[in-house]
Amino acid sequence: MSLWPRTLSLRLALMFALVSAVLLGAVGLYLYQSLQREIAWRDDQALLGRLLRMQTLIGDSESVDLLRSRPQLYENMLGNRDNLLWVIDKNGQRLIEINPLALPLPSLSPASAAKLADSSDSPALRLAWVDISTTNSRLTLIAGKYLGEREQMLSAYRLKVVLAVTVGALLAFLLGWLVSQRGLKPVRQLATRAATIDARHLHVRLEPFKDVRELSALSHALNQMLGRLEQGFAQLSRFSEDLAHEMRTPLSNLMGQTQQTLDRSRSTEEYQNLLASNQEEYERLARMIDSMLFLARTEQPGSSIKRESVDLQSLVGQLCEYFEGMAQERGIELINMASDTLNADPELLRRALANLLANALRYGAPDTPVTIRSLHTTNGLEVSVHNQGDVIAAEHLPHLFERFYRCDPSRNQPDDSGGLGLAIVRSIMQAHGGKVSVTSSHLGTDLVLFFPIDLSE
Repeated sequence: MSLWPRTLSLRLALMFALVSAVLLGAVGLYLYQSLQREIAWRDDQALLGRLLRMQTLIGDSESVDLLRSRPQLYENMLGNRDNLLWVIDKNGQRLIEINPLALPLPSLSPASAAKLADSSDSPALRLAWVDISTTNSRLTLIAGKYLGEREQMLSAYRLKVVLAVTVGALLAFLLGWLVSQRGLKPVRQLATRAATIDARHLHVRLEPFKDVRELSALSHALNQMLGRLEQGFAQLSRFSEDLAHEMRTPLSNLMGQTQQTLDRSRSTEEYQNLLASNQEEYERLARMIDSMLFLARTEQPGSSIKRESVDLQSLVGQLCEYFEGMAQERGIELINMASDTLNADPELLRRALANLLANALRYGAPDTPVTIRSLHTTNGLEVSVHNQGDVIAAEHLPHLFERFYRCDPSRNQPDDSGGLGLAIVRSIMQAHGGKVSVTSSHLGTDLVLFFPIDLSE
């Protein structure tokens, strides 16, 4: 389960607040570290300055004696209780000690030049020391700075930085929420508009939102989707109507003939004729239902096909033998000129070519040839079925592969596919990633199956 809120405006506000917190925190950390380094540098310079002044005073013995007798004079010169000073002789005796905090004398290594370091005995103590030689003896000068006040100041500064970052993040969240509410207003308008579109209003389109590029692309994509849905819904409605019409005809024939026969007693021969007629209608319904089930299976998004290497010449030869009787009845010669190999589903390819051959024989002119060819192109392989017959009008060509479409509905034949044969061919080609096309002229009609180059061998 996601921890982010489900409201996009709140998500944007939180992201804006997080980005602001990170940015303000980085700036605050940089300023804090800069201030810390600057204060530490100034303290170190002050400690080194005190060592230099002490070296100058050491040269005047009267000044040293005065500081030893009245140390508060230099204590007042140091300015506050956080500043420390020791002057140690070579025997470790404290000649001068200004130590308001009563801190222990630190143990230090010899230093011929001034050194700076934190005290190992007291981590909050910063020291500077140097060993000097005088006419009488060797001395060690130690200047110290207790860092408690500095840490308190830096702690207060850290708290202010944290408060500033927190307040800044809260303000960024509020401002981000207000900005996102205003910025997402077109999205809410788009959602409101889209919510009004249902099955009865698929013709409605969304506003283009030209002022917002992202929403313009989204509304354009949604409008294209609505167009496809409207077209699909219209095709589904036409399919339902065509299906009802196609099934009503054989059912009406069955009911009418049966009712007429049952009006009075009939002879055995008449009942046999009725049963034979009914059998034809049953077969027609069975073919229609079988074709519809086949279309439903092949057009499912998850349907898969079993591709194998198929010899076109052999497959077309088998189909020519199967349709030889039907061709001889009409005086049509089947010519097999296919000679290539395909990587396709053998059964589906067989059914597609069988439907094309059946269509060519059904509508081809008597005593003319039907030719099956294969041709390699730059993009793939074409398998065409050519027949000679009536020219198909141009207005019918785009609709030939639609379900139940017929150029002349009055020319239905008992053995036809119910207007689903070419629709099945298109479905098979779509399953293979190819397409089917048709051209018709006075030279004849060509139905062409195109297989992409990766299916041809």
